[in-house]
Amino acid sequence: MPVAFGGGCAVYFGLRFEPPAWPLYIAALVLIGLALVARRTTWSLLIIVSALLACFVSGVAVSKFRSDRVAAPIAPANLGIVTVEGWVVDVAGGGKRGAKVVIAPIAVGDLPPEKTPARVRLVLSGPTPEPGSAIRVRALLNPPPPPAAPGAYDFGRDAWFQSIGGVGLAMGDARAMPAPENPPWGLKQAMAINAWRWNLANKIVNAIGEREGGMVTAMTTGHETWLTQDQLDSMRDSGLAHLLSISGVHMAIVGGFTFFLVRLLAACWPWLALRVSTKKVAAAAGLFAVCAYLVVSGAPAPAVRSWATASIAFIAILLDRRAITFNALAFAAGIVLLGRPESIVQPGFQMSFAATAALVALAEIWPKRVKEIKTPWPIAAVQKTASWVFAGLMVSLVAGMATGPFAIHHFNRTSVYGLIANALESPISTFFTMPALALGAALETIGLGKPFLILAGWGVEATLAISDFIAKLPHAVVIVPSAPLIALPSSFLGILFICLWKGRLRWIGLPFAAAVLIWPRVAPPDVWVSSDGADVAVRSTSHALILRPKTKVFDSDLWMKRRGLTAFADPDAALDAAYDCDRYGCTQKPGAAAGPRVAAWWGRKAPDEDRLKAMCNGAELVILRAAVDALPAECAHATLFDGRDFERGGSLELWRRGSGWAGQWAGDLRGDRPWSRPAA
Repeated sequence: MPVAFGGGCAVYFGLRFEPPAWPLYIAALVLIGLALVARRTTWSLLIIVSALLACFVSGVAVSKFRSDRVAAPIAPANLGIVTVEGWVVDVAGGGKRGAKVVIAPIAVGDLPPEKTPARVRLVLSGPTPEPGSAIRVRALLNPPPPPAAPGAYDFGRDAWFQSIGGVGLAMGDARAMPAPENPPWGLKQAMAINAWRWNLANKIVNAIGEREGGMVTAMTTGHETWLTQDQLDSMRDSGLAHLLSISGVHMAIVGGFTFFLVRLLAACWPWLALRVSTKKVAAAAGLFAVCAYLVVSGAPAPAVRSWATASIAFIAILLDRRAITFNALAFAAGIVLLGRPESIVQPGFQMSFAATAALVALAEIWPKRVKEIKTPWPIAAVQKTASWVFAGLMVSLVAGMATGPFAIHHFNRTSVYGLIANALESPISTFFTMPALALGAALETIGLGKPFLILAGWGVEATLAISDFIAKLPHAVVIVPSAPLIALPSSFLGILFICLWKGRLRWIGLPFAAAVLIWPRVAPPDVWVSSDGADVAVRSTSHALILRPKTKVFDSDLWMKRRGLTAFADPDAALDAAYDCDRYGCTQKPGAAAGPRVAAWWGRKAPDEDRLKAMCNGAELVILRAAVDALPAECAHATLFDGRDFERGGSLELWRRGSGWAGQWAGDLRGDRPWSRPAA
């Protein structure tokens, strides 16, 4: 049922038009009614088909309802630099330019209240204000970014479901301002919790330093403000980046550690152990621990998914049911999709539930070892150690294989030694770092957690040593170009079929599970243009020449990875050899290496007629960031795109086809959806 419901959610997000609401709601109610009627019959096939169909259509309807419910204004394009006044809701992370904060605006420039975004995310260059404070800041504000390339991940869609209507960069330090009014009750409570989390993060960093404290806070409160770029790169290249996102590993360790600790302590108290079920007492404590951890983490989407799965397991123990079953996983998946149907298109959901499904399937087929009688303890110790090591390796292998297709599709990379890195690191985080971190974070609220936080810092140092060693091994990371969009759902369904089906027929799903890896790739495009026409890349065999290497760096890097291309060893020298560039544009030099003859203009104002003639002479493709109203005769032979084209279509990929071009716009793949419509 959750597979069918999730399939309906996926169909909603895959549409290129926005479906009407009421026909969907009515269809879902009718099909649910028919499914209930079918249950009164004895036709099992009718019962199954009607239930799955009702879940599928309900998935589409719930997704539509969720999209309408979170609808909020989006900042107009080209709004420019405006004054933003509002409440700091949370610190969303850090980066090279400064901390990212989420603000609930009171006023944004001259925008009327009905067009003011409900939330904006800004990068601040100065001191980071505490959640709950009211600030005023001058910022360059834009709508949430569209996909960096056709078919790439849609960050604008994520922002829509977080009610974030604008993103930008502060032009100066944020200044405190007197609060003009009391915030709504829900916002006030959210800011109070986030302020408590931010204060806890600062206490942790002050207690053990920024190097270890940066990772500890990322694993505790979700704040990545203190993480350095070297740490992030090392963790990604080694295959340990999942430790930085509060997810199933963290919830399982915190909940499991609490469960076993409470059960051990209860067993040490004979009076209690003889009168109550210590297993249920421990399960209740574990349930409380994961709920508290969810609050401390700020309840990001991965943490919510993991909390649901862990909570169902503990509730199953309280109800005398098996904790690790597909029924529990299905129930958890249904809860997550019902509350946040957009999770179905997020990499975290796909990877976490695919990995969990694979591990549950592994648990079901894992052989039960017969316990020998009167085995000498040295032999028993060796046997148990070998069993634990083998089990740990199998868990890492199965989870890695289940998440591999999604890592390849979304991130275009696979960590070659990820299994080794996780096998070496897993005992450290399971038995040392996370238990010490849980005790330290809990006790630090009353000022007594420093000794445990220091222990957690030692574990973090060991983890960083492993990640640095693995990341520096030869060929530690392999870049894999993206497969066509149809390959990902094929892999998802193949993995689920392998996990859910009983018997040898499950292996029919294996080629489908490997679709992302084996699906033929199309030839890389010859030219890529960013979503606003402000950057261009030209392909030369397996390399890409970026015409503005210091602009749109994230977008150009993402596009190169998606297409399996690499930058030149010396990009500046390669650019100087082929193009004449200034602050306003680039034109290809006469006699430059073979390839598309491209001329580009970066200015927001259209070039004058002489400059436009010079660009069109000798160029077969002309890219203009600005809109032009009239073209000189010299441009008649060239294919030209201007600002109006990019405003409509977003980023662009072009393939040379004879004397012409074949192209793909990102906007055509996005379709006409609420998160893709221009705000002006």
